Amino acid sequence: MTRSRLDDILSGFSHAAIVVVGDYFLDKYLEIDPALAEVSIETGLEARQVTNVRCQPGAAGTIVSNLCALGVGRVLCVGFVGDDGEGFELIRGLRQMGAETGGLLVRRDRFTPTYCKPLARGSDGRLRELERLDTKNRTATPPDLESALAAELEGASAEAGAVIAQDQVQEADCGVITGRLRQALADLAEGSPGKVWFGDSRTRIGEYRSLIVKPNREECCAAVHPGSPAHDPRSVLRCAAELSGRVGRPVYLTLGEAGMALVTPEAAQPVPTVRLEGELDIVGAGDSATAGIVAALCAGATGAEAAAIGNLVASITVQQIGSTGTATQEQVREQFVRYEGVWREL
Repeated sequence: MTRSRLDDILSGFSHAAIVVVGDYFLDKYLEIDPALAEVSIETGLEARQVTNVRCQPGAAGTIVSNLCALGVGRVLCVGFVGDDGEGFELIRGLRQMGAETGGLLVRRDRFTPTYCKPLARGSDGRLRELERLDTKNRTATPPDLESALAAELEGASAEAGAVIAQDQVQEADCGVITGRLRQALADLAEGSPGKVWFGDSRTRIGEYRSLIVKPNREECCAAVHPGSPAHDPRSVLRCAAELSGRVGRPVYLTLGEAGMALVTPEAAQPVPTVRLEGELDIVGAGDSATAGIVAALCAGATGAEAAAIGNLVASITVQQIGSTGTATQEQVREQFVRYEGVWREL
């Protein structure tokens, strides 16, 4: 891949319309100064003092953040939030970055999924993440909400060239991507094969059908042959090939510092990434890679070129410490020039 080819692909991002359907979380950061700690008169326990609060969209919202930062023309959100303050903050954050939130349904009977992340400031001035506090829905998604989500998905996908499904909630059928929604995705994908259909899931990547999927080593092995050695490259590639045959589409197998492999039942093409030094923060790296891959596919990139751009985007976001990062087109260009030889053969 050359600089001019990269520019051609990036220039197509502004013409793309992409739906992100899935579990929208609020990432809520609480910055704590231990030097200001007080003792509660009522309980005698330490009362930690929060000096700053930061909120940003997480999970499916991280994909949206990256698509918007990359300059994708339209980003349509489909999912649900609770009728609560966290839902207000989440929708406000998505709108501020330019995403279309009409497909985010507000429900009084559901929580807004939230990752509350306390950060303690050390003596060196740096923030260190403490134990996270999670708010999730742990009861099944109501059938009427599933119906409403399926309708929103069908309407939004008709306006877009790509759909990304992001399944974050580990409890089965308690989030947006339930079994019923996976079937709706498969039906829509089979009816519109010219669009890009892309799925990601922490625990159920093998349950998608007719969607391109992006597992890591562990997710891939667990989906096909639980107990397969995820540290053995040959075993992982065999699992990825079998997974591709099962879902009926290519697999983008993420390999950490080794980059990715684009896998079909017939072949596996390695796509390298850059070697980074210093402190890294891998939170959200997979979501940022997803944004780069799908935006590139919408702009006419080959499968391998899209993987390279996904790697480029992730290599930028992991260098942003203490926050779920994003990458702009200009940063992607700069990173490509810095490590141009890595992708010369693509």
